[in-house]
Amino acid sequence: MSDVLTLNLETEPSLTNFKVRVLLVDDQLIIVEAVRRMLASEEDIEFHFTTDAREALASAMTLQPTVILQDLVMPEVDGFELIRRFRAEEALARVPIIVLSAREDPKLKAHGFAVGANDYLVKLPDRLELLARVRYHSNAHINLLQRDQAFRFLRESQQKLAAANVELQKLAALDALTGIANRRRFDENLVLEWQRGQREKTPLSLLMVDVDFFKHYNDQYGHPAGDLALKKVAAVLTENLKRPADLVARYGGEEFAIILPETDGAGAMAVARACLRHVEQLQIENAQAVPYGVLTVSIGVHTMVPGKQASWHELLDAADRALYSAKANGRNGVVHGA
Repeated sequence: MSDVLTLNLETEPSLTNFKVRVLLVDDQLIIVEAVRRMLASEEDIEFHFTTDAREALASAMTLQPTVILQDLVMPEVDGFELIRRFRAEEALARVPIIVLSAREDPKLKAHGFAVGANDYLVKLPDRLELLARVRYHSNAHINLLQRDQAFRFLRESQQKLAAANVELQKLAALDALTGIANRRRFDENLVLEWQRGQREKTPLSLLMVDVDFFKHYNDQYGHPAGDLALKKVAAVLTENLKRPADLVARYGGEEFAIILPETDGAGAMAVARACLRHVEQLQIENAQAVPYGVLTVSIGVHTMVPGKQASWHELLDAADRALYSAKANGRNGVVHGA
């Protein structure tokens, strides 16, 4: 016979609503009734019981009591063995167990404590003493639960904060308009790739890309159209990157930059020509782009094997000069710096 409350264990109690919950395991209904009466007038105490020791473990797992009152002598199950079973379950390992025994026997007490009991009472105990011990052990257990929950909430908050910081760092490194890397991310990445190239003695290529006649395009078609054009150009440049380490960034205004680690001059020129061709194939009308009539870009390329005596500024300056040459040569073209 049992009276077991079914709880939704997926619903986490708050730090303040833990309640004293007693589970009595005793095969004698007279004892059950006597304990029930002792606790009945206490509004802060929930009382549950089972008279079948074989059901005790399942009942405790369902109830998650704050204290277990348990007889030692019951049919089918040895009381000491039942205590061991409670302690073997992670969810019940710390739940206080008060042994209710018909005998005041030091050996029984010692053995009960040895297998995991927290207290020992000779039944039937005085009502005030029972209430005091139930509340004492329950409050201690509730304090543990509250502490664990507080630590869990703290860990979750820290994890959420760390995740939020990662997202903020990502956002801080992105251009708000195009969604690609911004100038800050470009500067950091160029330094890192330059240092890696120095260590590994591998070529590093840089492409500087400028949208031709963009000021005229903005004046004629409006800033919303200009913003959309920049987004499309950024998408085309991104689509032409082949490896995870490659990076395209908005360098400023209508200018973009592409970092190609471990890429020689021939490989960089191939990427540049593909970008040039695909931007022109967007067929974005630009009446000022004579003689092409569509939006185009000019690209300056430079490749270096980073040396100890050189600086990444040299790579940037050389790619910039190549871009200037591409624009001076009539735009919609690619120039590889010497």
